[in-house]
Amino acid sequence: MDATTPAAGEALPMAALSELDERGFVVIPGPVPPDRMERLISAFTTAVASATDDDIRVGSTTTRVSDFVNRGSEFDDLYVFPPLLEACRRVIGWPFKLSSLHARTVRPHMPAQELHVDVRRDSGDWPLVGFILMVDPFRADNGATRFVPGSQKWSGTPADSMSDPLTGHEVLACGSAGSLLVFNGSTWHGHSANTSSGPRRSIQGAFIPRDGRAGTDFAARMAPETRSRLTPLARHVLAL
Repeated sequence: MDATTPAAGEALPMAALSELDERGFVVIPGPVPPDRMERLISAFTTAVASATDDDIRVGSTTTRVSDFVNRGSEFDDLYVFPPLLEACRRVIGWPFKLSSLHARTVRPHMPAQELHVDVRRDSGDWPLVGFILMVDPFRADNGATRFVPGSQKWSGTPADSMSDPLTGHEVLACGSAGSLLVFNGSTWHGHSANTSSGPRRSIQGAFIPRDGRAGTDFAARMAPETRSRLTPLARHVLAL
């Protein structure tokens, strides 16, 4: 059995795999039980507040804080979650590794993000599996991610289009706090407008083929306290 093989009975259900295959995304229950969400939210808030300027990126609509592998044990279960690894097996095949894990907040009163893909088919990092843990509920009014179902099967990308003819054909991936959004990185997507007065927070990341170029050099950044608690599965997923 490979180090990234989920234990029997813990794999992604067949119905979810079919949805991922056909639509390019699926929302499933995440690795954090409801009674642990308050603890995770508290850890998330502390991690974001304590991040240094080098790890913070303020974009036009969102704010990112990098490397949540090294920001506390509360986040360890996310990138070794068996259903997520099963999705990687389905989309990427063998072998694969974690490329990134970061916080991302859509700020209040922000417009929708343009549709895009996370990786082009001619990239050495393709295919890619993206995932988003919903720290806040994803709703129609607070910037839930929008997808064009089935677009992961197309050869083109939104950047190849002269206009946005698919407006109105997107589907919002909504869910309660603690839900996990898993998607094929070739699916056309982008966050919707956050018309609410509050932020929409998440933890998100990506898996790529093992010989691809990771977005974060986890080996170089690995803190001693993080390394000491890594399981063999985590080490394998991080390509350490």
